[in-house]
Amino acid sequence: MTAMRECGPTTTPEDVDIPALRAKYQLEREKRLRKEGSKQYVETGDGYAEFAEIDPHTPYVERDPIVADIDVAVLGGGFGGLLSAAYLKKAGVDDVHVIEMGGDFGGVWYWNRYPGIQCDNESYCYVPLLEELGFIPSKKFADGAEIYQHCRNIGKHFGLYDGAIFSTQVRDLIWDDDVDRWKITTNRGDDIRARFVVMASGPFNRPKLPGIPGLKDFTGHSFHSSRWDYDYTGGSPSDPVLDKLADKTVAIIGTGATGVQIVPYLGRYAKQLYVVQRTPSTVDERNNRPTDPEWVKTLGPGWQKERQRNFHSWTFEGMALGQPDLVCDFWTELGRNTAARVLALPDPASMTPEQFMGLREEEDYKLMERLRRRVETLVADGATAEALKPYYRFLCKRPCSNDDYLPTFNLPNVTLVDVSESKGVEKLTETGFVANGVEYPVDCIIYASGFEITTEISRRYSIDAIEGRDGVSLYDYWHDGFKTLHGMTSRGFPNQFFTGFTQVGISANIAANYELQGEHIAYVIAEALRRGVTTLEPTQEAQDGWCATVRETAIDNSAFDAECTPGYYNNEGGGGGEGIRSHLGEPYGPGFYAFGDLLAQWREKGDLDGLELRP
Repeated sequence: MTAMRECGPTTTPEDVDIPALRAKYQLEREKRLRKEGSKQYVETGDGYAEFAEIDPHTPYVERDPIVADIDVAVLGGGFGGLLSAAYLKKAGVDDVHVIEMGGDFGGVWYWNRYPGIQCDNESYCYVPLLEELGFIPSKKFADGAEIYQHCRNIGKHFGLYDGAIFSTQVRDLIWDDDVDRWKITTNRGDDIRARFVVMASGPFNRPKLPGIPGLKDFTGHSFHSSRWDYDYTGGSPSDPVLDKLADKTVAIIGTGATGVQIVPYLGRYAKQLYVVQRTPSTVDERNNRPTDPEWVKTLGPGWQKERQRNFHSWTFEGMALGQPDLVCDFWTELGRNTAARVLALPDPASMTPEQFMGLREEEDYKLMERLRRRVETLVADGATAEALKPYYRFLCKRPCSNDDYLPTFNLPNVTLVDVSESKGVEKLTETGFVANGVEYPVDCIIYASGFEITTEISRRYSIDAIEGRDGVSLYDYWHDGFKTLHGMTSRGFPNQFFTGFTQVGISANIAANYELQGEHIAYVIAEALRRGVTTLEPTQEAQDGWCATVRETAIDNSAFDAECTPGYYNNEGGGGGEGIRSHLGEPYGPGFYAFGDLLAQWREKGDLDGLELRP
């Protein structure tokens, strides 16, 4: 049962050769670095729409185009859109319409229903509005179906279904100065004119595909993991018995957080499974436990915010001396181990930031060595075990946990195909794929290749045109870096608001980010409506000031990012001339909670300082 307990440092190897490992990390990074950078992935709209635009969960139903004037359009129905819309309703704004490409609320939890999907950080922190809806996840790492249902419950609780526009993709978003509204056109022929627009598509809204030569040549079955085809595999999201794969040879390309969850199911049911890996993930013990009802009885008002802050302290801030680790898992281990080293110093208070980072780096190397040696204890074949060992710093890639992933490679029908030397699959043929000069015939290829997270902003938003005043494209305006006030509004783009990782304080918990931003955006829109404001946007002075503040207070993490193995965390290592681009945007240096305090003080002043208001 999941309950609160004392949580101390873990036992990690002491016999680590850090200089040798540092060189090994660099070598492994260079093996995987590609000159194309993020351009190694193709856009799903470029002739590959079947991998992204098809909705396997909701049948397409023809409808008449919508022609309407509305107060607020929220673009996206995942956590970002749900929380923005919920706070708008709480602020008294009733005319709110969520426009969502999927057939229901949920975002990543609507689309991703692959076998084994679970929250991969603690549900009690991650799933938002638990106290408000009176809901407690059934276990520490909740199943995707449970989180999806909670998303639907948020929509019901705040009356968001009434104005929702589902199964609709926004094509163009154009500011019309004549009517002071955003003109929204869609793939359904809609003509919607919104006073305010909230961009809430999220970082996991658009699948991406590896640009493997011959991608269109393969004549077998294929799909992206976020569009799982249960008609082909057998089973269902609630009963993932993939019995139709019993006579199939299957390849899965990708071994990140998604692949780690899927592989045990494919290994269990497929006749033959090829797991195609460029870079191994860290895979720690999962030990998922049901929620202890006795612990639930001890929870008082504000418990989730307290827990989220504790989790943030032990992960993003490095450690939280004097506080218990309430989460106590693989995400917080490095912070706990570093804290133990600090407390063992003769005078912990005299430690310099440089000393702290030195201790943390040492503990990082020891933690990663523990994870590598764990692979050896679970995977019988020596060569396979060696290929599954991650050689990079912790948090260079998203940490994973799974109790079945590594043992799956002991099954006789499962083969690891490591493509690190060739930096990926060489090509596809009509009947399979070629890796390391060997052709592997397969019946099905599943792409667990992730989403458009650090690619160009135009690819991430998946909207053809976003044009503000005087026809200025947002994509051009942000081409060389974000230009915002508080990360949520930009000059020249009146009445438009942004959620996500722009120029904001970043929490270790993405839902907490969305909740903070949703609350702030709702306040501004509600005040504008209350005061009879027609348009608002940052003054040039305020925007320039915020950009300067963000850059002057930034914590330079570029050296760490540059040392990391290529992946979406660092824009594939910065190849293709794009440079290192963090998946966190340009974070406000003092941190998430300082940013929250700053916004609260701004709202308390009540004068909408830094915004140019036009009646």
